[in-house]
Amino acid sequence: MTIDEIKLILRQEADAVLNIPVTDDYEKAVALIVEYVHNKAGKLITSGMGKAGQIAMNVATTFSSTGTPAFFLHPSEAQHGDLGIVRDNDIMLLISNSGRTRELVELIELTRGLVAGMKFIVITSNPDSALAKEATVCLLTGAPKEVCALGLTPTTSTTVMTVIGDILVVDTMKQIQFSSKDYARRHHGGYLGSKSRALSEKE
Repeated sequence: MTIDEIKLILRQEADAVLNIPVTDDYEKAVALIVEYVHNKAGKLITSGMGKAGQIAMNVATTFSSTGTPAFFLHPSEAQHGDLGIVRDNDIMLLISNSGRTRELVELIELTRGLVAGMKFIVITSNPDSALAKEATVCLLTGAPKEVCALGLTPTTSTTVMTVIGDILVVDTMKQIQFSSKDYARRHHGGYLGSKSRALSEKE
């Protein structure tokens, strides 16, 4: 791969991020997370299949490390008992590029069998999909073209999903006034632990 080809991929990925549709649905999504997790003592449950599932797992761990309890629920394992993690005041974040992922569509139905009023935040590229129609709040990716040479492998789409997750995390941190002192309590080891403790001492 030439330098020019690498630069082209970087431009395509950067353009995809800059073209994420920005609406007040972000504010609505964060308000729901704060309401259910911080005001009602519930938790955020993320889910997705394949590469989108890996993004959902990363979003959950990032939320947890920044003061918002979150867990990743594998949609297939949910059908074999893991759905038992769901409680009344929880809220779900589902990630699917197509918005048609069968396991997630089924997860919504199964979840409502336990908690009829469950709220769903959905990240997808397809506003007309089954998941988008079931969403309480739908955050669209802008349906970027994958940089994969075949146009198939989740590449640009997962980059955009990650950025959307970051936006939700950062805004939630602001809403709950999460401080470096709070951060230090959750990070006891490594570089981030020592850095957050040093910052908290200055507060």
